[in-house]
Amino acid sequence: MTAGYQHVSHGFDPVFDERSRILVLGSFPSALSRANAFYYGNPSNRFWRVVAACTGDPVPPNEGDPLPGAAPPAGVGAAHPATLDESIEAKRALLLRRGIALWDVIESCDIKGSSDASIRNVVPARIERIVDVAPIDTVACNGATAGRLYARYLRERTGIDAVVLPSTSPANAAWSLERLIERWREVLSWRMR
Repeated sequence: MTAGYQHVSHGFDPVFDERSRILVLGSFPSALSRANAFYYGNPSNRFWRVVAACTGDPVPPNEGDPLPGAAPPAGVGAAHPATLDESIEAKRALLLRRGIALWDVIESCDIKGSSDASIRNVVPARIERIVDVAPIDTVACNGATAGRLYARYLRERTGIDAVVLPSTSPANAAWSLERLIERWREVLSWRMR
């Protein structure tokens, strides 16, 4: 294997149920997301803030953030910080409540760290796990890399053209949070009604 590359498997399941209508696909989880075993684990990634703004829900907490609505333990003046499991559950609940499925295009690949640009030797996700169960009518790709990989590996298997949205990654500095929300809302909001 070329220097710096590792063959890495995705490592955690998609989020969906039989009511999911919108499928949001990333390319492949970052090293931090793989370590946390859930999507968009880097607090600098704007995904959860964008989705919450589009759905009108509170932003789910990251690990260590105050847990909304939680009563503080006796003798403690503030709500307790969210555990990783509580953070994941809040994020999963938001998606399912709003009919949003979440996964990545790639099941495994060779990659350097978290660099989408370094991805090679792709094994695509078994997208049928979702589309055979859920009435997906919209596929939205989080960024151009996810869009390109979807078109190459999964489009033919779903029969659904994807809408490619600007990436919520902090590396996409050309898009402010406000612009991201505006663009994502065009796709997500009307489909959640």
